[in-house]
Amino acid sequence: MTSPFALTDSFGPEKIVHLSNPAARLKAIVVIDNTALGAGIGGTRMAPDVTLEECARLARAMTLKNALAGLPHGGAKSVICADPSMPLADKERLIRAFARAISTLDGYVPGPDMGTDETCMAWIKDETGRAVGLPRLLGGIPLDEIGATGFGVAEALDAAAPFSGIVSDGARVAIQGFGAVGRHAALILAKRGARIVAVSDSGGCVSDPDGLSLDKLLEIKAAGGSVTDLENVATAARDDVIGIDCDILVPAARPDVIHSDNVDAVRARVIVEGANIPATIEAETDLHRRGILVIPDFVANAGGVICASIEARGGTEGQVLGVISELIRRNTTEVLQRVGQSGDLPRDVARRLAETRVRGAMDLRRSF
Repeated sequence: MTSPFALTDSFGPEKIVHLSNPAARLKAIVVIDNTALGAGIGGTRMAPDVTLEECARLARAMTLKNALAGLPHGGAKSVICADPSMPLADKERLIRAFARAISTLDGYVPGPDMGTDETCMAWIKDETGRAVGLPRLLGGIPLDEIGATGFGVAEALDAAAPFSGIVSDGARVAIQGFGAVGRHAALILAKRGARIVAVSDSGGCVSDPDGLSLDKLLEIKAAGGSVTDLENVATAARDDVIGIDCDILVPAARPDVIHSDNVDAVRARVIVEGANIPATIEAETDLHRRGILVIPDFVANAGGVICASIEARGGTEGQVLGVISELIRRNTTEVLQRVGQSGDLPRDVARRLAETRVRGAMDLRRSF
């Protein structure tokens, strides 16, 4: 078990809260990492195997993401240890129990994440009065429905083209995780001329060098199936998508899917991190050494939290895509320009930029 002290540095976390309610079968963790720039915004993730370490790393990613995007929010995250595919009535009871448990926890505004959605945020808002990523009928901007994060991934890829030499039109794309982020990224990139040659979900991986039918994949997923139900394509194990022959790889699911045991299999020329912390630092270092461009998570996948920030400040849905495009393109360009000058790992360059802003805000806080 990871010690909370091993996760602490000069930036945080400010709070680590373990939640338990045996009667409601609730086991959850909230990490509020840093609120120097404002209340922490971060998603509520539901999965059976989530851990304190994962939650803390995700919360730090949110601190960096919000700071780099210039948002007036700190970083936080929550995880609920449960199967998100449980019956809807059971899920509502569990989410509402979680919401009541965090009702007095200042400094944290939940949003949707893997295993939760706009409806879950409506339940939380009903219990606590605070959540983002709400349904439209509650005045929210449903970031998963409009594909905010997937759109940002596509914009980061386009902004990186002068540095990578890879453009969407004609590119072969593999997507690990065909959920809200991966699905929208696939649709947007396909509209821009890319060929989706492989996708994976928890059931496995399917591939076709001539391109997969996104329409059929969407039908299968809408019916509750796995991408492996697609016919007349090659199938493989879930994680084999990492080694697919492609130009662009979009990891868009769980943390650390690219690691020391499979990094040598990567054949993509560009990796756009649609998920948070989808690769270990060691793997990113190795990819950088091999000349494979990695656009870090808190640069490329900030579309969702940018959308959430606009909603929290009373903005409109019509503003969202334009602001996401502007901020993500600006940040991607600045980071990659600095990488070109220094030769440093893109994550290190982006982290230094974000930390400078957080540290500046921390210096303005009362220290006595």
